[in-house]
Amino acid sequence: MVGNAKSTMLKASLSSKRLSLDDCRKPSMKMINAFGLDTSPLCPDTCLLAERELRETPEQVQKSLAELRELLKEKNTMSYKDTDEYLMIFLRPTHFYAQSAYDLMKRLATFKDKNQKIVGNPLPREEKTLFTENNVVNVLVDRDQKNRRVLILNMGSAWDPKNLNSEQLFKVLYLIQVASLVEEETQVRGVVIIIDFHGLSTKQVMAMSPSFAMTLLLYIQESMPLRMKEVHIVRQPFLFNMVWPMFKQFVGDKLKKRLFFHGNKMSSLHKHLDANMLPEDYGGKKPKLNYTSADWYPVMQDLQSHIADWNTYGLKK
Repeated sequence: MVGNAKSTMLKASLSSKRLSLDDCRKPSMKMINAFGLDTSPLCPDTCLLAERELRETPEQVQKSLAELRELLKEKNTMSYKDTDEYLMIFLRPTHFYAQSAYDLMKRLATFKDKNQKIVGNPLPREEKTLFTENNVVNVLVDRDQKNRRVLILNMGSAWDPKNLNSEQLFKVLYLIQVASLVEEETQVRGVVIIIDFHGLSTKQVMAMSPSFAMTLLLYIQESMPLRMKEVHIVRQPFLFNMVWPMFKQFVGDKLKKRLFFHGNKMSSLHKHLDANMLPEDYGGKKPKLNYTSADWYPVMQDLQSHIADWNTYGLKK
């Protein structure tokens, strides 16, 4: 079982020489190029982080897995795989409290049931043009100084709602999030989002409805099985003041503490994200971004079966 292998790996990791974040960043054999996902097991440094922040010890992992399986069997209201690998996706963001993990699974299943049009069964093959013909969502090839994935959301002039409406935008975000779950490193360390409003105009403002804002934030805050560590708003013009109240009403206390507004002051952003790990676009020392979601699409294609499998889970009918 995955859990038993993980326990053995974790015990060995904790007794071995502690690795630095640079060691954790070394690509696994499964990463062919910059546009790839790291499917290697957790490195020792991340294992220690998981133990410290998430209570992830071999004993707790086995206890929580057993408790969560019992809850799923007892309630019998959802269709979910009960493999160690799958259940860990829900146990990590809930700090290995089985009841909390079960509640998260239930919220996700309920969200899916109510939003079938968007997240019912999206597949990379059918949604290819959303990735290849738009430059709204991107993922930095470089992780940040804490080894977290950094997602870029271009909500300004780069977004043409005629080519990518708000529901399609949500679908792209959803698919990228599901894809990221194959990375154990990301499950533990979480993700950071930079929302770039450069060039925001009334065209984009009109495309952001209250229902879109509510659906997006409901998913992020209540149903997403991934640790959202920080959200950074950058390059927002005065027009942003028309949009923010629509989103603000749906932002909970936990997200408020992780939400930061920087405007054009990249030095403010750098207090949270090391400039050495950011592209020139955001005042960083990495080269200016010369890639888009189109470059990531082959990765999504490779995960077609993983995403199709994920899409089979939900409430029992």
